[in-house]
Amino acid sequence: MSLPILSLTVILAVIYVLYVLLFVGHRERNLPPGPPTLPIIGNAHLIPRKGAHFTFIEMARKYGGMFSLKVGSSTIIVLNDRRIIKEVLDKNSAISSNRPQSFVARTITGGDHLLIMDAGAPWRTFRKLLHQEFMASKCDKEHIHTQNAEAIQMLRDFIHFPKEHMLHPKRYSNSIIMSLLYGVRTPSFDTPHMQRLYELMEHWSSILEIGATPPVDVFPFLKFIPERFFGNWWSRIQVVKREMESLYGDMLRHVMRRRQTNGSLKCFMDKVLDQNEKLGLSDHQLYFLGGVAMEGGSDTSSSVINSCIHALVHFPEVQKKAQEEIDRVVDESRTPTWSDFAALPYVTQVVKEAQRWRSVGGLGVPHVLTEDQWVDGKLLPRGAAIFTSAWDIHHDEQRYPNPDVFDPDHYAGYNMLASEYANSADYKNRDHYSFGNGRRLCPGIHLGERNIFLGICKLLWAFKFEKAVDKSGEPIETDINPVTAYSEGFLITAKPYPCKITPRSEKREETIMREFAEVEKTVFAKYENV
Repeated sequence: MSLPILSLTVILAVIYVLYVLLFVGHRERNLPPGPPTLPIIGNAHLIPRKGAHFTFIEMARKYGGMFSLKVGSSTIIVLNDRRIIKEVLDKNSAISSNRPQSFVARTITGGDHLLIMDAGAPWRTFRKLLHQEFMASKCDKEHIHTQNAEAIQMLRDFIHFPKEHMLHPKRYSNSIIMSLLYGVRTPSFDTPHMQRLYELMEHWSSILEIGATPPVDVFPFLKFIPERFFGNWWSRIQVVKREMESLYGDMLRHVMRRRQTNGSLKCFMDKVLDQNEKLGLSDHQLYFLGGVAMEGGSDTSSSVINSCIHALVHFPEVQKKAQEEIDRVVDESRTPTWSDFAALPYVTQVVKEAQRWRSVGGLGVPHVLTEDQWVDGKLLPRGAAIFTSAWDIHHDEQRYPNPDVFDPDHYAGYNMLASEYANSADYKNRDHYSFGNGRRLCPGIHLGERNIFLGICKLLWAFKFEKAVDKSGEPIETDINPVTAYSEGFLITAKPYPCKITPRSEKREETIMREFAEVEKTVFAKYENV
């Protein structure tokens, strides 16, 4: 190499190094405020591997309802201001509905998971199919019978297996979605496909949490550093990949075999297969179309119900008031049904408070901007990942006085469904953010709301929930601290807690058993038990 060329190469290398040191990782002009950055890494060192939503709450106290973080050359925007969320994610959803390019998520799912898909043609196909199946009118005319029947079995399971109380809401929500998707029930809490799903969801949740894996999309060289320095991240994502493809593939193959031998049960996957010549979905896409609905329909509803019971044990005055309202509407001869919804406004407030008090999603899945957007004089640049700090919003003391107290009066006057408030033009009307935002609003919102209301309402009608007692008869104080009593990960759920469960009367117990015998014949017989 000649001397001039060598000199030019050295000069260019020096310029590049200076550029990296001076600009990469630094906060650009006009971005929302945020913590000081370090060269190259930006704020990557400030994002913990677990519990990032709590860290972001502390940052918001200092930097406000819209702040920015830098991770290398990439930008993260965190929102906890309702007005700005409405502006960015709802009103401008045409440019804020994509997802970050995630090497980890795409390695696991092959890009076929609705949660992490960009808002392109496959995403629109998946959304359309799920919306058609789980729209409000179809839930009220068809699915509600299955939901009601499974809620009745949940009551029966609480009577027979009180020590397994954390599992009954899981079986309840899982059996509903499995029946509707695949025509296959979950008859007991130890059904293998349920156990496989919740183990998978625990692993998937731990992977999805921001900070849980190295930022390989920003710093690709991290892929080549031994994984043991980053919590064996590569091995963990391979486990999730195998679990997903195995479970989701097994369920689809079961439906395909049944169609060959017994014909169609007219479940969701049957309907999709009936039209797949036109749709042109691959087997892998079919796996994940059913699988993502299985995930969403199982974990969120059960987590809210378990959190609600957790709260009812510690706030008995809420339980008493809700039961008094139910007793004025529903006597002991029947369990509550969805048709009672309008007559039970306080129970509706309990349901909303359960979703606020211990939010299932601390930060949710980020949106990505496809164009620059200016808000309040600040630049939200194209490609920025937008996080909604739902936990922080749900614990805003200005909106919810004493936010750590489970108080349904936080929602006094909020007697409509969450879908109606989510679609309101006024951001102040939004009740909670459990189902997402904008075009990414959960397509199962109508099914999920009915799951949660029916489950909580029937449990309140049927049982008294109290603190468990030790061998000496003294009440066991149960931890409700959100840091120590709830799981880490993308999905936040209550850790196992003790609870004393007592049927409110013999008459109610008899009603539960009678209704269970009826739905075994009229509803459960339509589905398979596998």
